[in-house]
Amino acid sequence: MVEFPTVDLTSCAREPIHIPGRIQSFGALVAVTADWLIAHRSANLGEFLGLARQPEPGEALTGCIGIDLIDTFRQRLQQIHGNDGLERLFGVQPLAGGALFDVAMHVSGRLIVIEWERHGAESPDRHFGLLRPMTSRLEQTQSVEALCDAAARQLRLLLGFDRVMVYKFHADDTGEVVAEARLPELDSFFGLRYPASDIPPQARALYLRNILRIISDVDDPTVAVEPTIGPAGEPLDMSLGTLRAVSPIHIEYLRNMGVGASMSISIILRGKLWGLFACHHYSPRVLDYALRTTSELFAQMFALLLDQQIGDRQREDIRLGQELHDRLMAQISESRGLLENFDRLVPLLGQVIAHDGVSLFVEGEYVAQGTAPTREQFLAMVPFLNTIATSSVFATDSLQRQLPAAAAFAAIAPGALVIPVSRRPRDYIVLWRRELVHAVRWAGNPEKPVEYGPNGARLTPRKSFEAWQQVVKGTSAAWSDENLRSAEALRITLLEVILRITDNAMQERARAQQQQELLIAELNHRVRNILNLIRGLVNQSRHEAIDIADFTDLVAGRIDALALAHDNITRNHWGETSLRELLDSEARAYLSNKADRVMVLGSDVLVAPEAYAVLALVVHELMTNSAKYGSLCDRHGMLEIGLSRTAVGELAIAWRERGGPPVRFPARKGFGTTIIERSIPYELKGAAVVRYKVSGVEADFVIPARYIKDAPEGEHVKAKDPSGDDAAQQAPAPAGAGLPANVLVLEDNMIIALDAEETLLELGVTRVQLASSNDAALAILRSDAPDFALLDFNLGSETSEPTARALAQAGIPFAFATGYGEIDGLSGGALHKVPVIQKPYSKADLENAMAQASET
Repeated sequence: MVEFPTVDLTSCAREPIHIPGRIQSFGALVAVTADWLIAHRSANLGEFLGLARQPEPGEALTGCIGIDLIDTFRQRLQQIHGNDGLERLFGVQPLAGGALFDVAMHVSGRLIVIEWERHGAESPDRHFGLLRPMTSRLEQTQSVEALCDAAARQLRLLLGFDRVMVYKFHADDTGEVVAEARLPELDSFFGLRYPASDIPPQARALYLRNILRIISDVDDPTVAVEPTIGPAGEPLDMSLGTLRAVSPIHIEYLRNMGVGASMSISIILRGKLWGLFACHHYSPRVLDYALRTTSELFAQMFALLLDQQIGDRQREDIRLGQELHDRLMAQISESRGLLENFDRLVPLLGQVIAHDGVSLFVEGEYVAQGTAPTREQFLAMVPFLNTIATSSVFATDSLQRQLPAAAAFAAIAPGALVIPVSRRPRDYIVLWRRELVHAVRWAGNPEKPVEYGPNGARLTPRKSFEAWQQVVKGTSAAWSDENLRSAEALRITLLEVILRITDNAMQERARAQQQQELLIAELNHRVRNILNLIRGLVNQSRHEAIDIADFTDLVAGRIDALALAHDNITRNHWGETSLRELLDSEARAYLSNKADRVMVLGSDVLVAPEAYAVLALVVHELMTNSAKYGSLCDRHGMLEIGLSRTAVGELAIAWRERGGPPVRFPARKGFGTTIIERSIPYELKGAAVVRYKVSGVEADFVIPARYIKDAPEGEHVKAKDPSGDDAAQQAPAPAGAGLPANVLVLEDNMIIALDAEETLLELGVTRVQLASSNDAALAILRSDAPDFALLDFNLGSETSEPTARALAQAGIPFAFATGYGEIDGLSGGALHKVPVIQKPYSKADLENAMAQASET
């Protein structure tokens, strides 16, 4: 509040006060000092106010105006707050019975400026009463665009101007008409853009101080303020004056547009100039002060509602950002990174921020969708991106302005919204916008050069206001404040997502490491058990072998049985495995064409892995004995194997041999008999009873229920031979079939290679050549081509596929050998038809493989 000392209002000034400047002629201005409160005339003040006479220079104002009014002025001046405060009085009567005036008072330096205007015919209360319904209509709008449109219409109805526009300042200080209300016959200015030079910075600064400016008649002659210099030698600051005239340049500008009167009202949001209400009339128009004050109040109410609408939009952006956050957290997989989730991420981004393409750059990997630069183009801009702060987003509608290298794709995607999603290494999501070769409707050419005009070396106002088309290239649609807020929310969300994924990945790695350690320990345990089991088989088998050949057959048969059981278990992912499959496998593997004399009665069951290997050895010994000495050693005997469940769920296996040669009780019990009688009771805590009847061997076994599970109906599959064909369809090599004379064995394990060599030589092969790598095998193939080849598929860090293709091209038959259940990784073609045998393989396996390869 401005403090004024008590003064003697009857005193007179001894010297005139010089006040430079010009004012419009429809009002009068008085500048007085706070010390003397004296009057100085402007435009014949006495005549304008209807005073009996014009005050003389230095004459006290109290000599012409009543002392009560002077007291009122002094009281109201005490209520002015701040440097730009303004007080208004309506219906002031300087002299009893005289005319009424509207008065505005403000402080300018050491002077008090009092502006007088004729009081309007209508009561100010009527004008002020219009504010409420006008504001109510604005409150019904639901968007910034609708609010601006309604405000332009309401203000035009209030003021009666031919055209009322809402003029918004953009970030680059250019202006745009975003709403308009006008007479139907007038051309529309809606959407026109005005260069920043139309309203220079000093004018925008003035609009912040003085909200309302009016020109009632562009042809009205202005009146000089006398005297021109104040008592301290300073000019009068008329920034807050309502009656002050405007620049002759602006008057010329309006005349070129055909405007006769104009008024502008500042739209100020939170201390910043958002825009203007720009009012044009095509003839002179004088508005009384009360009506102008009402429009000023309306603009302030509009600014409050506009701020509310913008705030609502911001809150809506926050809500959408939260929804995006929730959707991202719900839909993006915690076990996969941003690259793996890219296809899920892109649609979610499009729901919040409009864009034409997306790039994702994570740990040096680059993926993109839509309109986006290539990997090479993106990598060229990474050094620039690395200079951007990681704590905020970066947006531009023309990346090439900051980064010349972006000119390479400026015609594709010039607009970029960069969202950093990490600190080290720098990772980014970049949203792109296509080039918007759009026409901006400028009200005249914004690049018009400075010319000498009637007012000197100034920018001459444009003589034509037809929309001038400026085609903007290398530029996209601008990223709005809402886009930036959404992008910032997205940045924070993605950081949270990445932290969650990273945390889950660390936990997963910890679990994987624990599982790996457990697997290694379990594998070590199993390998030791297998080695001990094989050692036991070797040691025990030597006691019942007649000679070396018999010993070899015994051990090989038992190891084959274990291997076959292991294959069946692993084929079912170490789960429960079909017992009928085991029985079928043993019958067809060791009985050849006698397998059809084996009948399995009863429903199939699934056996747990820990019991399956035990059963495999027992069944192998029984089947071998039957084939050598029992019912299946001649052409007439039969074997029935019955499967049933006891009342408590145990599995009962009934082995019944019939029709074979008479059976004698064994003179001594060998290792095979021990396996049959003691394995199931000892390892599975089951039961085993064997009876050597003359009519045939009978055996009964009971397997505890915990190792048994019912097989799903129709799930039994016949055992497969190593080549993958049904065992029932596998025929042994024809008796007396010719064997290849020269065989190549490609095997990287020397012991297995030597064993294969010995077995082939025993079968009657004349020559065996060994190779441990593809290079060695291909060298043999070039120098001494074999008649047949046996290829171990997995050779450490490589496969035998190169050798296989060379053999196939040369027309040489071959077979694969593998220690895995199936062969993965073949690139297709004829190699899929090549026979495959599984390790460990027997003589019969090799004979069948050679026969099948020759047929293929």
